[in-house]
Order: sequence, then C-alpha cells, then structure tokens
Amino acid sequence: MGGKLTLISGGVRSGKSAYAEKLLVEGAAAAEGRLVYIASGRAVDEEMRQRIEKHKLDRVNENWLTLEQPTELDNAQTFIQPNDFVLWDCLTTWLANELYMEQNSTYCIHITGCMEKKAARLFETVAAIREKAAHFIIVSNEVLDEPASTYEETRKYSEWIGQLHQHIVKLADDAIEMDCGLPLYWKKEGRVAVR
Repeated sequence: MGGKLTLISGGVRSGKSAYAEKLLVEGAAAAEGRLVYIASGRAVDEEMRQRIEKHKLDRVNENWLTLEQPTELDNAQTFIQPNDFVLWDCLTTWLANELYMEQNSTYCIHITGCMEKKAARLFETVAAIREKAAHFIIVSNEVLDEPASTYEETRKYSEWIGQLHQHIVKLADDAIEMDCGLPLYWKKEGRVAVR
C-alpha cells in the first residue's frame, strides 16, 4: 500500500501550507527522511510572485528539495525516493494550469474528454507517489463554499475540484480542513471522524 496520504484543504490563508510543512518536517526528522516540495504555482503576476517568494522563505530553514511542476504532475514522480516526505502545493493551482493548457490552439477546458484523461493520470500519479513516499500531503483550496458562479468555466472548474477532492479523500488516510490555522480532521487513519 505504500506510505500515508493526506489531503489538507481550506480557504485562502487558512494555514494549510504551514500545517502541511510542520507535519512533514516532524515526520522527516523522526524517520531521517528527505523533504520534497512539489510546487504548482506560476509567477504570472506580482501577487503570485510574492506568494511564491513567501512560501520559499517559509521553507528556508529546512532542507527541502523543490520541484517546479505547474502541470503534468507525473513528471515529478521520477524524483521521489523511498522514505521521502512529499508536499504538493497545490491541487487547485494545478487544476487551473491543466484546464488552461493549450492543445492544438484550444484550452483543455473546451476539449471534450481532455480533463477526464488528465484526472485519470493524476490519480495514477498520486498512487505512484504514495507508493514510494513515507508521507504524501496534498494541499488544496476550498473553493466550493461560495455560491455557484454564473460563469460556465468557473462552474466547470468548481465541478472538477469537487470531483478531485472527493476521489482523493476516498484514497487518503487523513482528510483535514484548515480554518483560522486550526486543523479539523474529517478523516483520520482511514476512518471518517464522528461529529
């Protein structure tokens, strides 16, 4: 079965990445494992550039191997070794990058079956990384708390992130929602939390 798989979701600036980093740094220290950070963000504007720089500064005191992988997550799996503690930040950014990746001058979001293929490959990649790594944490933004958008592409994005979240939570050992820096475990060690 491989290592542990965790999904951490939550709103913007809820503490998702910091909590994920803390869990992995502690785990890697105890197991003498390597820390691997898979980054999906692209510095497309000044705000995103500043966010990327902040994330880099947050990790400066630890010895993280950083892989820049905005699309095609499967390319990162070749760098993963046994006993690695892997953080992928984040699923929502990756989804946007993949949906708006051009294929024959058309974005994937406009091509029938395109995202289905990418999702199938993603799930295979998640399983492969989990198989190698000691602990694999996927960070994702919670974007489904807002009212449904009137824009078709935004609705498609929301539908896809919902489907991806549900599938990954089924596979995950732990599913955590961050709120105001506090973790709420919806699933722990493979069991749904009783509320």
